Amino acid sequence: MNVCLYGPRANRWAMTERKRGALERDGNTLMIGPSALSWDGGVLTIRINEISTPFFRPLSGVVRVEPLGVNSHIFDLSKQGQHIWRPIAPSAHVTAAFSQPGLRWSGDGYFDMNAGAEPLEQGFSDWTWSRAALSTGSTVLYDANPRNGDPLSMALRFDRHCGFEQASPPPLAPMPRTGWRVSRMTRSDDGVAAIAREFEDTPFYSRTLLNTKLFGERVASVHESLSLDRFASSIVKCMLPFRMPRW
Repeated sequence: MNVCLYGPRANRWAMTERKRGALERDGNTLMIGPSALSWDGGVLTIRINEISTPFFRPLSGVVRVEPLGVNSHIFDLSKQGQHIWRPIAPSAHVTAAFSQPGLRWSGDGYFDMNAGAEPLEQGFSDWTWSRAALSTGSTVLYDANPRNGDPLSMALRFDRHCGFEQASPPPLAPMPRTGWRVSRMTRSDDGVAAIAREFEDTPFYSRTLLNTKLFGERVASVHESLSLDRFASSIVKCMLPFRMPRW
């Protein structure tokens, strides 16, 4: 279970790979080692009990995700149907209560899933994704470069009840490369994106908080940029166990 916590006094990051025997699942629950996700049809409860890296500090708490609506539509990210994406809850109310570190928060959130019939690096060279809350719901931007086929560009607007429309993608907005020299781009009505905070900066992936203008509104967007060419390199894969221990 990958947990990334960004707080005013402390950050935590955990992603421990576990053996097959540490996994249990049924129709409503997924257990991965000491952590678990359970779904009752109205609320997703995530119970976290992990050890963060690189300083091996405890990360313990409960996150509850209450969707404002549940989306059943599945989007194909590749023409061959090898990779799919489902924004299960484009808008949700989220509460987080952590004992390690001591932190509480509640507010707007989002919940989605990806699945594929092949590793991502076989299907794509890179992609960017962002999500922002709008006054009427939320918006998600997806730009991806498949290994085969034309580039993918999606701009989706969801209302609070999961109705959606595919809009024309806003103009490209340039962004500086990360500290690891990973390229980034996004979209904005005026072609401008301001970086508010850098959450993650790794050799192949970045997560950033942006201030942009989308569909006529000034918004704060969570933005991700993923270089799968970088991820596929043997050097980067040798670095992964330092942030992803195996138990």
